[in-house]
Amino acid sequence: MNADQKELIKATIPILRSSGEDLTNYFYARMFKHHPELRNMFNMGNQANGRQKSALANAVLAYAENIDNPGVLLGVLKGIGTKHRSLNIQPDQYKIVGTHLIASIGEVVGEAATREILQAWTVAFYQLAQIMIDLEKELYIENATKPGSWNGWRKFVIKKIVEESAEIKSFYLYPEDGKAIADFYPGQFISVQVFVEELNLSQPRQYSLSNAFNPEYYRISVKRENGFGSNPSGMVSNTLNSKSEGEIISISSPAGLFHLEKDSKNPLVLISGGVGFTPMLSMLETNINALQNKKTVWVHGCRNESVHAFKKQISSLKKKQNGLKHSHFMIQ
Repeated sequence: MNADQKELIKATIPILRSSGEDLTNYFYARMFKHHPELRNMFNMGNQANGRQKSALANAVLAYAENIDNPGVLLGVLKGIGTKHRSLNIQPDQYKIVGTHLIASIGEVVGEAATREILQAWTVAFYQLAQIMIDLEKELYIENATKPGSWNGWRKFVIKKIVEESAEIKSFYLYPEDGKAIADFYPGQFISVQVFVEELNLSQPRQYSLSNAFNPEYYRISVKRENGFGSNPSGMVSNTLNSKSEGEIISISSPAGLFHLEKDSKNPLVLISGGVGFTPMLSMLETNINALQNKKTVWVHGCRNESVHAFKKQISSLKKKQNGLKHSHFMIQ
């Protein structure tokens, strides 16, 4: 990208600030019209509530504002790439996104989107796309080298379901093929793919692993999201909570940058609310299983006693670790 093209990108920043969400809303509608199969890969709940168009608008704006030094965004891009790896995003899908994003800029901005501006944004997008493709290629290669790991989707059997509270269930997921599964850092997540009848689509979601690594299964603990006001019920969480033992779902191998280093010897402070306890529980179990017994403080809040999950397990963990201090409070 040359200096003139960078200046043209920067000239579009005011438009992105004022009309970025209009652009991304149009973009998604255009892309899904031409590629309806991609609706199976995107979170249609976040499409409906506007979070996805807002996130994309902010990302495009951040890229434009840092076009002189996109390297400052590498930390953010690595987080996106990690999620893309868990969703099995492939290089050819960037071309689809680029085609419809550039076309959307021209169609939404109108005459102000000159041929030179569209060319500059084409160069800018594919420069960013190549950064992401290269980053994700490394992540796929790294993931493939881990014992028991895999890229893409793999079928797991729900062998056990445990009600942890009035609205949270734990799902114990065993590999259908009986082969080994990959270890993970406490705090990481897996992507889950289920078919949602109301949408007639497969839908992916990310759920934190809620236990220390067990070589036989993964565990996720899912809150059933009930709708209220203008917020609809969670499509995937309700689909999962209606599952029975013995059913099969597809998941990706563990991923995520938010995690506890297993060999860290620093004191541990955990703060969570509601179902946000899941990665914390994995961290706490791993810490105790590693016999480090370092001082740990966990502060957790939830709405009321009926939704307070894992009470017995937390009590048992406190007995195992003298250095654990657990404070729980009700929000209501």
